[in-house]
Amino acid sequence: MTIQWFPGHMAKARREVQEKLKLVDFVIELVDARAPIASQNPMLHDVLQEKAKLMVLMKKDLADPVQTEAWINYFAKKGVPAVAVDVQDKQDIQQVITQAKELGKEKLEKLRKKGVRPRPSRAMIVGIPNVGKSTLINRLANKKIAKTGDRPGVTTAQQWIKVKKDFELLDTPGILWPKFEDEQVAYRLAAIGTIKDQLLHLDDIAVFIIGFIKENYPSILQSRYELSNEMTDMLEIFESIGKRRGCLESGGRVNMEKTAEVVIRDLRTGRLGRLTMEIPS
Repeated sequence: MTIQWFPGHMAKARREVQEKLKLVDFVIELVDARAPIASQNPMLHDVLQEKAKLMVLMKKDLADPVQTEAWINYFAKKGVPAVAVDVQDKQDIQQVITQAKELGKEKLEKLRKKGVRPRPSRAMIVGIPNVGKSTLINRLANKKIAKTGDRPGVTTAQQWIKVKKDFELLDTPGILWPKFEDEQVAYRLAAIGTIKDQLLHLDDIAVFIIGFIKENYPSILQSRYELSNEMTDMLEIFESIGKRRGCLESGGRVNMEKTAEVVIRDLRTGRLGRLTMEIPS
């Protein structure tokens, strides 16, 4: 499966990120805690260069907590501070502010020695679409500033946002890269809802999700759908899930598309439990 998606506003956003980078002291990059590598934009690595960075693992409440901790250690070993966030948790939001202030200290100290008047540290916040960027910004600012939505591509322009007196954020639109060469990356992002559903075959995504869970979290299929671990035929699995979840057409036939939608929705909303689709190597 090859997915290509590069709307004009994303090409423009990349140029603007590159142009505005010199205005900020550091970068806050948001990734999805369920797929911290797949949800990183490799295109941004070249753009951000050696800029200091704070990695924020979003949606930790949907991710496997053991793996989330492993990912925080993984980034720390690479010299990148990381924090996992549930946007409903005030302590997590405060931790982002604390880490951001710490990251901006060095730059502000250099400016102070040059005689520059004290100012809040400045950060650029970046991430792929639908990773929770606008929601986090609103929590950091403690008011509704950025538009939010459950679909990719809500933010389309850059804006500066003040976070108390601690630092200023430059918001940017979510940027995807032009083409997914790695099929597994495409499937993971599709499963967690980064790619617009209209671009996908939902049954393929559901098959990927079921296959992943069978291999890594087999007890979930038993507890959620009452499926036996010995069941391997995907058509049989779909029919069993469809019957149990009422995805039926006239005549009692299972509607495969509705069944796929149920599986995908169960994953995205956390009804399948907390799971992570990538393990640090």
